[in-house]
Amino acid sequence: MSTTANTSSPRSGVRRVLHDNGLGIVFGVLFLLMLGGQAVSGHAYFNDQQISEGVEPVSLGHYLTSSSFAVDVVENWQSEYLQFFLYIFATVWLVQRGSSESKEVDDVGPESERDQRIGPYAGPGSPRWARTGDWRTVVFSRSLGLVMGGIFLLSWGAQSVAGWAAFNAEQLTSRQDPVTWPAYLGEPEFWNRTTQNWQSEMLAVGSMAVLGVYLRQRGSPESKPVGAAHADTGETG
Repeated sequence: MSTTANTSSPRSGVRRVLHDNGLGIVFGVLFLLMLGGQAVSGHAYFNDQQISEGVEPVSLGHYLTSSSFAVDVVENWQSEYLQFFLYIFATVWLVQRGSSESKEVDDVGPESERDQRIGPYAGPGSPRWARTGDWRTVVFSRSLGLVMGGIFLLSWGAQSVAGWAAFNAEQLTSRQDPVTWPAYLGEPEFWNRTTQNWQSEMLAVGSMAVLGVYLRQRGSPESKPVGAAHADTGETG
């Protein structure tokens, strides 16, 4: 009685997982590396400030649980998720002729149920909430933007609390009175931290949308095909 050898192996299975999820895995690893680099360099910078002010330096563990480290981390998170949130919703209604980041110029709006393959037009492989045609489809139809917006609000709130704690720590070090959280929200320090991140995100998104009209990156889905005309819109390479 003959048997067919099973050519698959755990090793090949691992390679397949890594291949199929390489983008998320690589950027996840890079995130952890960069966060570790920020922790080490931020700790060194923080202790330099402590010493210059005649205060004892702190351990790495103490720094990682401090409001100074927390505010430096989450102030960047909130600006990134604001960028995604605005871009996801803006590209429903706004277009950029010639950009791969844009829909076709005549396709503004949420599009029809047939185009979006929801309700009666859903296929057998469509997510369950896309097939129901009720409130679940309404929520699922906007779930990406809602989650990005929610993460933005949570991280911005975390930034305000961590920034408030760090601000009051500096106030006490300078022998000044601490402020309440609502009062901190009106401080120039809070809005300086916020807007310096926001302006850079808006510049980056706008640059990507416009530069992609005239420039190419071969093989990237973020770019049009190299030979595509500048006026071609919504094409990816």
